[in-house]
Amino acid sequence: MNNTLVKEITKIDERLINNMYNEIASIISSNKEKMVYQINDTLVKTYFLIGKVIVENEQKGNIRAEYGKEILKKLSQKLTEKFGSGFSRSGLQNMRLFYTKYKNCQPLASKLSWSHYCYLIYIEDDDERAFYEKECINSRWSKRELKRQIDSSLFQRLLLSEGNTNKKKVYELSKKGHTISTPTDILREPYVFEFLGIPENKKLLESDLEKSLINHLSSFLMELGKGFMYVGNQVRITLDNNTHYYLDLVLYNKILRSYVLIDLKMDDMEPKYAGQMNMYINYYNNEIRDKYDNETIGIILCKGKKEITMEYALGGLSNNVFASTYTYYIPNKDELINEVEKVLQEEN
Repeated sequence: MNNTLVKEITKIDERLINNMYNEIASIISSNKEKMVYQINDTLVKTYFLIGKVIVENEQKGNIRAEYGKEILKKLSQKLTEKFGSGFSRSGLQNMRLFYTKYKNCQPLASKLSWSHYCYLIYIEDDDERAFYEKECINSRWSKRELKRQIDSSLFQRLLLSEGNTNKKKVYELSKKGHTISTPTDILREPYVFEFLGIPENKKLLESDLEKSLINHLSSFLMELGKGFMYVGNQVRITLDNNTHYYLDLVLYNKILRSYVLIDLKMDDMEPKYAGQMNMYINYYNNEIRDKYDNETIGIILCKGKKEITMEYALGGLSNNVFASTYTYYIPNKDELINEVEKVLQEEN
């Protein structure tokens, strides 16, 4: 067999092997994902049924709380001896609570892991729990990200983002999760930057805050929400040939198909900030965006804002100029809940 023929056969073999490899790899990958879903689905349904058995037997026996703890402890020991780990008393309590929270609705087993549900079952409000469940699926949150969003009170922050929450918005969040169709949908109040590790009362320069956010870009984009892509920081705008301005952060939201300009401020909202942002937006609308882009959005991130100042500073502007606050620590959830409830009560 001559060398030319050997080389030709080798090429055919490599091509054949590569084709088979790619086809087999695709089969393994797709089925592996299905297997994970099936295993998870079975696990979640199993724990739901275990919880049902516990609850129904407690009700039949009219078991008191203290006696119930001892029952679960002994049950845990027997199950662990037979089936191994996974059936601790705290685990059985979670299964019991899981059934209690979801007995009137079907848990989305194949979409979320048991670890996700171990966080969701401790949310008392049904609407809030439903929101996190839907958003976890829609945004493909890991269990770690779900915990962070719950801890940072995302549900309450979205309700307060427009300053006029209502029962219709509560209903929509609980049924659909967070949908984005208008510029106001991307706002949060406040934005939480606890991932920067900056002490609450530490004084920073705007440049230091900007640098910290860029260094934690992945977490920053996650906090901003769905569809955000980083474009640049300290982006220069030149007007009248020799006057330069610098935008702190420029992003693009692919869902809204809009540039999003962010101006960082270390103090409270002032009227002059709105005027400057309005100028930036006009420039981007006229000079940067193309025919496929929607109107540019501007967000002024400041330490605080006063209602009357906001009303006069932003009122009458035709552009999408918004102001939100930010914090370096996880906000007090009870305070946010009280604020939401106060606004809802005022609606009645």
